[in-house]
Amino acid sequence: MIEHRDKFASLLISSLIIHTISAATDSFNISESIRDGETLVSSGGMFALGFFSLGNSTNRYLGIYYNNIKPNTYVWVANREAPLPTKSGSLTVTESGLLLLLNGTNGTVWSSASATTRKVQNPTVELLDSGNLVVRDADNDGTDIFLWQSFDHPTDTYLPGMISLGWDLDKRVETYLSSWRGHDDPGPGEFTAHLDPTGYPQIVVRRGETVKFRLGPWNGVRFSGSPGTRNNPTLRMNKDEVKYGEDNVEKSVIARLTLSLDGVGVRWIWNNQSKRWTTHNLEADPCDTYNACGAFGVCSAGDSPMCRCMDRFVHRDEGNLSQGCVARTALACGGDVFLKYSGMKLPDARNTTFDERKMLPADCEAECLKRCSCTAFKQLDIREETSGCLFYYGELLDVRTMPVGGDELYIRIASTDLGKDAHAKRVKLKASLASMAAAAVLICLGLIFLCVWKRKKDSNPYNEGKFSGSLGHDADLPFFNLPLILKATNNFSTDNKLGEGGFGPVYKGVLENGQEIAVKRLSKSSKQGVDELKNEVILIAKLQHRNLVRTLGCCAEGEESMLIYEYMPNNSLDFVLFDETKSMSLDWRKRFNIITGIAKGLLYLHQDSRLRIIHRDLKASNILLDTEMNPKISDFGLARSFGGSETQAQTSRVVGTYGYMSPEYAIDGMFSIKSDVFSFGVLVLETVSGKRNRGFCHEQNQNSLNLLGYAWTLSIEGRSCDLVDPCLGELFDLSEALRSIQVGLLCVQTCQEDRPSMSEVVFMLGNQVELPVPKQPGFFAGRDVVPGRSYSSSNATNSDNQVTITWSQGR
Repeated sequence: MIEHRDKFASLLISSLIIHTISAATDSFNISESIRDGETLVSSGGMFALGFFSLGNSTNRYLGIYYNNIKPNTYVWVANREAPLPTKSGSLTVTESGLLLLLNGTNGTVWSSASATTRKVQNPTVELLDSGNLVVRDADNDGTDIFLWQSFDHPTDTYLPGMISLGWDLDKRVETYLSSWRGHDDPGPGEFTAHLDPTGYPQIVVRRGETVKFRLGPWNGVRFSGSPGTRNNPTLRMNKDEVKYGEDNVEKSVIARLTLSLDGVGVRWIWNNQSKRWTTHNLEADPCDTYNACGAFGVCSAGDSPMCRCMDRFVHRDEGNLSQGCVARTALACGGDVFLKYSGMKLPDARNTTFDERKMLPADCEAECLKRCSCTAFKQLDIREETSGCLFYYGELLDVRTMPVGGDELYIRIASTDLGKDAHAKRVKLKASLASMAAAAVLICLGLIFLCVWKRKKDSNPYNEGKFSGSLGHDADLPFFNLPLILKATNNFSTDNKLGEGGFGPVYKGVLENGQEIAVKRLSKSSKQGVDELKNEVILIAKLQHRNLVRTLGCCAEGEESMLIYEYMPNNSLDFVLFDETKSMSLDWRKRFNIITGIAKGLLYLHQDSRLRIIHRDLKASNILLDTEMNPKISDFGLARSFGGSETQAQTSRVVGTYGYMSPEYAIDGMFSIKSDVFSFGVLVLETVSGKRNRGFCHEQNQNSLNLLGYAWTLSIEGRSCDLVDPCLGELFDLSEALRSIQVGLLCVQTCQEDRPSMSEVVFMLGNQVELPVPKQPGFFAGRDVVPGRSYSSSNATNSDNQVTITWSQGR
């Protein structure tokens, strides 16, 4: 957008007699103007142009917004870099077709692009029903000519029909989106979204000059890595321009795309029934971060680790998978072959060339082989069997797997690599046969050692009831020696103590290589914690997921029994969420990420892990937060594993935490995956509200309801938004918040059969679908009281940290 002060135009305007329009209209000409307090409304009533202020600021801006949607949603701002200090602005048009925004003294605050060189006859300013503000003029034959249009100068919002994102190659002018500077400041922020034509067109989001996110390249239908849109996407590419656009197929749909304050592309669709916006983020998971896994690496969301190498490539650094991969065998520039990859987001296309001649894949392959630096190729248009070819050179960057809608890519490897796997298997077999004799000798020696070790173990009073070193080996966990742990924790210094639970204290440590760790140390006097720590050792080594705390190893020497974890610098969720000051660091985006992250971790435990795991103690204090506030489920001491199709069991020893336990578990000792779902629902409502379920207090809570009862009451009254943590103000996604609350209430329904599975929960959180109406939650009253049962201090054994409790019940 071009801003300048045209002194001559200002003098011309000040000398004219300007008439303000008397009522809302869709156009005005050189004899009229729009002043502060007046509006220009499109002919169909969809959009309006007027002056406005944001938040508590007195600055005035001129912008376009939806006319019948409240609160006002602004899609374009004229003077985003030059606000008016008072309500004295006016918008007018000169005889040459130049738009001017004037202050109270007729000084130019903002102007449209330079006037056209053509002779202008009668310029008219009009707001179209597409949201496009235009200056039009009639040609000699009566044809309307656009002298200027706001669609060529967008701010943070892209509207259907814009068809202008990209480059005018003749004029060397780029049209791009830029985020707002703040919620109350529409000035250009630090994030920009571009159609980058370098190599082959793709969409990139930059923070300054650094690429943050990428869609592309264009595959003839959509940008690779994008789920696509119903808005009829179009790419125009010729010698004069490279521009992308969308236009609504269904004209009745109200849609827009924005670049948020934190640089995330968000699609918005207006739901006319609920009178709310539904949203879809273009960045949905960590694999959408640009080049998350380095060159020749492939990112797979939900996998642990999420980074792997392409076939026939190996990691540069096994300790840091984000550093990318290198070819197992160097290319020979002759006799190389190609491996076909499917279902993937295509690599960064800035280092590519393309050939638009009609060719089959075999023709593309032959062309790529002729070029020694060509490392991969694909066909330009996925709709056609024969189309042009896109050739990649050098390293392949920013590749990820796609759950749906992925593309095909042919990657070049050394032909000798194709036979290496079979050769390696033959060598391994020969080595195995040759070592059988030596293995027999080692087995005999091992049996002798085992007998000696067992005698020592049985004679050691400290090992009674605790896990021995062999259990750690059985669980495939690395062993740390005690001197190493003592040095890392400064001999378990109180300065390094992070907290304490029923099992004992947890300490922060730093290994010799600088890696930070957390050490869970089993207390000598602990009665509650021995079996739990054993259980955790067995289970945790078999669990690998981005939303589970990673166990680095264990230590068992003499009287010491410990587990060593990755260190979580932001402590636990309850430490941050329920603190009036610390909770300010949890904006809505972080909270929703925490909710979805816990859901994905729990889905992995219930469905995708090698063992079906029921956690049984899911609560805010067992959710740890990494440096970026990503959630990780911890503490598997009370977890139970199931095999086959088992999903439910009964126990006479009810263990868990007040406020998170499901009714069927607390009353009858029945636990299942639906018990974890109940606990998750409590966590969701706590995360949205910033309030604990137990001890919940609110000035509007007249009936002494707990958090679950209060949330359900607000829901049936249509006031669910009142549950959102007040510290967020209005800075949250209303659609996501309401969806989260409803999912949380579905999870805490009294009957376990009514609760959704975690796979259903993950789907509901990630998609705009109609949700069922939740029934009354379990433990609806303000106290978690089970009818007909009396709980006293004698039948509730509390843990040392007064968080986890165990009930002993006779059967």
